[in-house]
Amino acid sequence: MPRTLPRTAREIRLAEIPSGLPGPEHLTVAEVPLPVPGTGEVLVRNRWFQVFPSLRTLIAGGVPGTPFPALRPGDTLFGPAVGEVVTAPEDSGLRPGDLVAHFQGWREYAVVPVSAPLGDALPDPAAHLASGATAYAALTRIAGLRAGETVLVTGGAGGVGSLAGQIARLLGAARVIGTTGSPAKAERMTAELGYDAVVLRDGSPIGGRLAEAAPDGVDVVVDTVGGEQLQAAAAAARPGARLVVLGTLATQLSAASGGTTAPVELDAFQLIAKNITLRGLTGVGDEIHAEWTERFGAWLRSGAVVFPHTRIAGIERAPRALRELFEGRHVGTVVVEA
Repeated sequence: MPRTLPRTAREIRLAEIPSGLPGPEHLTVAEVPLPVPGTGEVLVRNRWFQVFPSLRTLIAGGVPGTPFPALRPGDTLFGPAVGEVVTAPEDSGLRPGDLVAHFQGWREYAVVPVSAPLGDALPDPAAHLASGATAYAALTRIAGLRAGETVLVTGGAGGVGSLAGQIARLLGAARVIGTTGSPAKAERMTAELGYDAVVLRDGSPIGGRLAEAAPDGVDVVVDTVGGEQLQAAAAAARPGARLVVLGTLATQLSAASGGTTAPVELDAFQLIAKNITLRGLTGVGDEIHAEWTERFGAWLRSGAVVFPHTRIAGIERAPRALRELFEGRHVGTVVVEA
């Protein structure tokens, strides 16, 4: 029997631009007419969507040259999601019940372009919201990690970092070091997430503690934080080290920051003298994403890796989930079950 569709659906909209970090008071749960698909589109009921820190930057006005637009009051938030197909054109190759990945999260129902179904590549469909593809691309394509090297991951308990440590270990790293600001997270990082050592942020300069954790220096850096931690990573880099910058959590999670700039002062003499490669990475191509999904699925099924995440039930709890993300309350990816 065909599903009876509701006339309206809920979505999360930006109510006002905050002066600091966004929270529930800056968002609103709006009830809107059920969207109607056009030619080449399908209607999906979102099952899960990701809460991610870059929303801070988009709400603050965005950054020129980046792929996502700034959010304005009245706009619906967006982001990675997994939706269940409700209706689809007969020639689309999709059937009701199929799951598809898209970027129209933060709403119960969405209209999205026809795409291939996700199938059973991953044992948990919500794992398609993991940020591991970015970490995988950084380690395999940009840094070219070699067996026996030492890897540093800043923000090692976050969505990217919680998988980067595990991936580095599986790719043959001899030593994997992470940073975090929480002793409880540090324990999980060494017990579950592939880290040999964790450098804790405690308000004092981090460079000395990093030198103790990596007395011989580091060969590869996966940086999700920027700021002082990127400075310390560059100082600890060995000759020929490769530094890959993936994020700017130092400013995105700071109420004192505007959220759209992330200045860092590095010693250019050291970059030159040690022949250090420093490169940013945004976005992952289809080929790398497919390779990652295949390997991730095999690793999950074998138990070689885990998908660290927190599931929060109910779209109405999504605004609070965003504040909790900024407060650093969770390990790994934050997923809302819509």
